[in-house]
Amino acid sequence: MLPPTDQQTPTAALLQAPEAQMLEPAIGDMHLLLEQHGYVIALYPSGLRPEHERRLHSIRSVLESDRIALVKVDLPPLGLAVLVRQLRQLSICDFSPGVIASAARLLSHYIYAGAVLNSVARLDRVPVSLKSHAKSWVPGSQFAVVAGPEAQLVKIGPAMEPLAGPDFATHLLVAKGNLQSDWVQETLAPAWKVQATHDTTVPSDSPRWWGTGRLVEFAAHLPDLSVLYQLVASVRRERCHWCAMELIGDRCAFCSAPLAAPENRALPAGVLHRGTGESPGP
Repeated sequence: MLPPTDQQTPTAALLQAPEAQMLEPAIGDMHLLLEQHGYVIALYPSGLRPEHERRLHSIRSVLESDRIALVKVDLPPLGLAVLVRQLRQLSICDFSPGVIASAARLLSHYIYAGAVLNSVARLDRVPVSLKSHAKSWVPGSQFAVVAGPEAQLVKIGPAMEPLAGPDFATHLLVAKGNLQSDWVQETLAPAWKVQATHDTTVPSDSPRWWGTGRLVEFAAHLPDLSVLYQLVASVRRERCHWCAMELIGDRCAFCSAPLAAPENRALPAGVLHRGTGESPGP
C-alpha cells in the first residue's frame, strides 16, 4: 500500500492471503472493520490467485453482509496501489460508500500503468507478438509496456514508436526493480509531460504479474483530490434496484446488479484535458 499523500488521507487494511491467516481470524478482522467503519470496499487484482479470491467471497458469505464490496480491478500492482490511494482520498469526501466503490471502475481509466521489462517471454497480461517474443532473447533488449487503460508494447530503441499517454495533467510514480534503466525518468516523463515524478518501492506481486523481476514499474495518475472529486461528482448517480445502494456507472459494486436502463451509464473516459486538470460542467 502506498503512503498517504497528506495527513487527511486515511490508511487502508491489508487482507491476508489464506496461507498467512486462518479463515476464522480473517472473518473476525472483517467483522471488526465493519464495526469500526460501517462499510468495507475490498479492491483486488484480476490476477489474484483463485484460493485468495474464494477466501474473500467466503468471508462475505459467512458474515451475510451487504456492506462489503468486492471490486476486481484489471490493473498491474502499482496501478492498483494508486487506485486504492485515490479511493482513500475520496473516502473523506461527502460521497456515499456505493459511489466510492463504483468510482474504482471510472478512475481506473485515468491510470496509465506500465513497466520497462528486460523480457516479455513470460508476460501473459498484455498481448505479445511472436516478433516481440523473439526479440526477448536478444541480450540487452528492453521493452516498454503499458497495461492500461489500453495495452501497448514497444521495444525500446532509437526508432521506437512513442507510447500513447494521458492528455491531462498527471504525476508519475516510479518503482525501480532489478533493472538498470533511466528510460522512464529521462524519456517517458518528458514525453507524457508529467508535472512531477515520485519514487516508490516495487510491489511484492509485480514480478509475478509482469513475468520478470527485472523491471521498472510506473503509473501516471491524477494526484489532486479536487480533480478526483470533480471527476466523480460529474457522473450521474443512480440507485441500485436490488440493494438500494447509490452508485455511478452501469453496475453496483456491492451486489453486482446491473442497471435496468442502458441510458443510466457513466460518462465516457477522456473528459480531462492536459494542463487544466478540469472536467467539463454538466
